[in-house]
Amino acid sequence: MASINILGVPHAYELTAPTASGHVLVFIHGWLLSRRYWQPLIERLAPAYQCLSYDLRGFGYSQITSQSRFNGQGTWVNSDSSSTTSRYTPAVYARDLGILLQELNISSAWLIGHSLGGTIALWGAQQLPEYVKGVICINAGGGIYLKEAFERFRSVGQQLLKFRPRLLCHLPWIDLVFTRDSVARPLARCWGRQRIVDFVMAHPEAALGTLLDSTTETEVNRLPQVVSRLKQPVYFMAGANDTIMEPKYVRHLASFHPLFQCCGDNVIEVPDCGHLAMVEQPDVVAKEISIILDRSSSKI
Repeated sequence: MASINILGVPHAYELTAPTASGHVLVFIHGWLLSRRYWQPLIERLAPAYQCLSYDLRGFGYSQITSQSRFNGQGTWVNSDSSSTTSRYTPAVYARDLGILLQELNISSAWLIGHSLGGTIALWGAQQLPEYVKGVICINAGGGIYLKEAFERFRSVGQQLLKFRPRLLCHLPWIDLVFTRDSVARPLARCWGRQRIVDFVMAHPEAALGTLLDSTTETEVNRLPQVVSRLKQPVYFMAGANDTIMEPKYVRHLASFHPLFQCCGDNVIEVPDCGHLAMVEQPDVVAKEISIILDRSSSKI
């Protein structure tokens, strides 16, 4: 595992060996997760494409250090410049991504984002058109603000974050609960253990900040505008059994991109799949990603 300092926060990342392809696949994880969940896809895609996975600020091993301090309001202050503040919006995380790509000298990337990571990928494509050649969103969609549903989601999320004792990792059989959460079929037990670790490790400010800042009415309503302005190809993968981001909401956001046309040409629905497509159906997802990339290359 390597690390790069981005605005005072060390960001953990892994970069596979270069290949003949001119593009790098950049994987962006979702809320309360980490780069680990991309490993099944990377194992399948790395022979053809160089792959970059990293932990978002405040998650996994990209933890806040003494170099940065939090003010308790969902913002962070770089100790090198007390006037520099940032909120936990997807746009700010996309800024972090831009710095990471520049530091690693990556000038041609396809962004592949899961859930919240998909939203960050869309913002990244808008902010970095010269770097980002396309986007693939997995279990990501939305763009419709349903007041009661979002208020309930935020409330449940806040309550969830209040119960994260370290000893949770040591409770017997608790990992079995996490193997069944938000998926169509139980995951392998190793993924249940990984989900516990990431759930407990997430920095309190980052976990709460991303939850609140990404689900405001303004942010939700802004996302379709971002998609409609993108010139790069954008594709969406939905889990047929996803109860967190239902396929109809994935299709709704996808419809704002020109590739949607009249019948959802940029939407792929993965059968027997919940909210973690990259670990539930890695063979299917890897195949669909390869098809998308091959199709895009043939049009150049």
